[in-house]
Amino acid sequence: MEDSRVWEFERSLWTGDPEQYRKLIDAECLMVLPERPYVFTGDQAVEAVAATPRWSQVTFSERQIARPQEGLIVVAYKAEADRDGRAYAAYCTTTMRRLEHDEWRVLQHQQTVPLTAG
Repeated sequence: MEDSRVWEFERSLWTGDPEQYRKLIDAECLMVLPERPYVFTGDQAVEAVAATPRWSQVTFSERQIARPQEGLIVVAYKAEADRDGRAYAAYCTTTMRRLEHDEWRVLQHQQTVPLTAG
């Protein structure tokens, strides 16, 4: 998958409807999100997203893509998203695997909110 499609895929996970999310998350996926219970399986993440309003917009910066082997893509980036005037920022990683030609699923996703001095 070329870089522009990788970022479109990732953007759809933030802004797409729950059905889009359900379609792209692998059954074996593991996620770490900054909300309880923090560690999610693929099914738990899909259910959590289905019950949450989607982000109306998201931008990615500090974008990196690695392709450690055929059929495996790892991305890292900073996401800045907005929904109903609520701003959110996180540093993220996603690992995708190819199931067959042009069919990709998320195996791993992690979000870390920026730490502030306290």
